[in-house]
Amino acid sequence: MKNTVLGLCLGLIMAFAQAGDVLSLKAGHPQTYVVKKGDTLWAISGMFLNDPWFWPELWYYNPQVENPHLIYPGDVLKLMWVDGKPVLVRNGANNSVVKLTPQMRISDINDAIPAIPLDVIAPFLTRGRVVSDAELEQAPYVLAGKRGNIVAGAGDQVLGRGDFSGNETYGVYRRGQVYKDPISGEVLGVEATDIGTANLLATEKDVATLTLNRSTQEIRRADRFLPMELRHLHASFEPKAPVENSNGFIIAVEGGLTQIGSLDVVTLNLGDRDKLEAGDVLAIYSRGEVVTDPITNERIKAPDVRSGVLMVFRSFERVSYALVLKAEQPLKVGDLVKNP
Repeated sequence: MKNTVLGLCLGLIMAFAQAGDVLSLKAGHPQTYVVKKGDTLWAISGMFLNDPWFWPELWYYNPQVENPHLIYPGDVLKLMWVDGKPVLVRNGANNSVVKLTPQMRISDINDAIPAIPLDVIAPFLTRGRVVSDAELEQAPYVLAGKRGNIVAGAGDQVLGRGDFSGNETYGVYRRGQVYKDPISGEVLGVEATDIGTANLLATEKDVATLTLNRSTQEIRRADRFLPMELRHLHASFEPKAPVENSNGFIIAVEGGLTQIGSLDVVTLNLGDRDKLEAGDVLAIYSRGEVVTDPITNERIKAPDVRSGVLMVFRSFERVSYALVLKAEQPLKVGDLVKNP
């Protein structure tokens, strides 16, 4: 039986674009829109708002309802004015306007329109992590295959050496790149690349026998074992502006690309200590070129150019992973990020 949830027929409320208002309607916005399969709340909000990362503030709903952010393909969204304010409501089947109060309806949750396309970032929610160099160096490691072989894969048994006390399930990781702050040179962490999982079978002194139940590539000697993380995984993300001002840089990109575009995953030199959290949206700026003044021959740096928007979806102590939501021109490592 399909998993069903109670969806809600909801309205969107938009504020006037007056001084002090956070939200403003986008010039040339449509009057109506039919929700289509593959849409996201982010994209729909971008049709109506200048700043779509404020989309959670659009949704009018009963705060006692657990999950109000559900609309479905085929829903007709119509812009109207109610009490002097622009309101986007869902039309009923008879083309009448649905009242701005929650109403019950049963639909498959898989059909609901998400805020962000989760299939793009789902692999990054579970694979890989950023740890300190000391944490990785002190972690137990693969000594050899049980039969002395130097490589192993899922279904094989391996010998590990180190402290395996307190845990029975481990992730297998390989050292990746070292993240450094581009300004201070501070080491922000080491990328631990996920390559498999293992279950502890037995230990004798500091040597353990483990069975590999998953592998994404050949597991080799000296690969590290880290206890499996116990953390909450976000099932959805609601883009929003950060609570505090944030200024940082893109310091790496998944796959080592030289140019970054929409829906690429990047690493930032900002994290938990900078009060960043999943869903925070930052604007991306390309550094302004340094030009020569034709009159004085001075070297002048041109202003930085806003070139895109990204959303943080996982943060660590000193770094975070983010998804590029919009790229107005090719982006690159070293570009600046700041509050939108």
